[in-house]
Amino acid sequence: METKEIQKLIDFIAQSGLDEVNIETNELKIKVKRHASAPVAYTAAPQIAAPVVATPVVASAPVAEAAPAASAPAASNLITIKSPMIGTFYRASSPETPAFVNVGDDVTTGKVVCVIEAMKLFNEIESEISGKIVKVLVQNASPVEFDQPLFLVEPA
Repeated sequence: METKEIQKLIDFIAQSGLDEVNIETNELKIKVKRHASAPVAYTAAPQIAAPVVATPVVASAPVAEAAPAASAPAASNLITIKSPMIGTFYRASSPETPAFVNVGDDVTTGKVVCVIEAMKLFNEIESEISGKIVKVLVQNASPVEFDQPLFLVEPA
């Protein structure tokens, strides 16, 4: 099962309102539990090198933290580039190379802004909008969740 298929399954389960789901095949075992006070957990069978653990993302606070009002545009004008998958966020393709984008850089649609490592695969994340990077919301080499805000962009 591919990462995108797992993400679609997780989204479907989240929207269905089910509290617990177990799916098991010869290659994969997924157990999803959702309780009001506990995080959602995703685990993989031993065939995969490491289990994946995820918690729900609350996407409200980062937009308000854009920057001081005097030096940055209004927070309501900013657009968020979000993570399309669960994985580890990297600002550059390797430790020796410069970051794909920095605060103040202009981005265009299709420009690579970061990579996310998921299951030993490095996925280039491209900007879907044109504008200027106002803030990087994630530390390099940090784990990220599906739909987690990564960058704030002032549209061009």
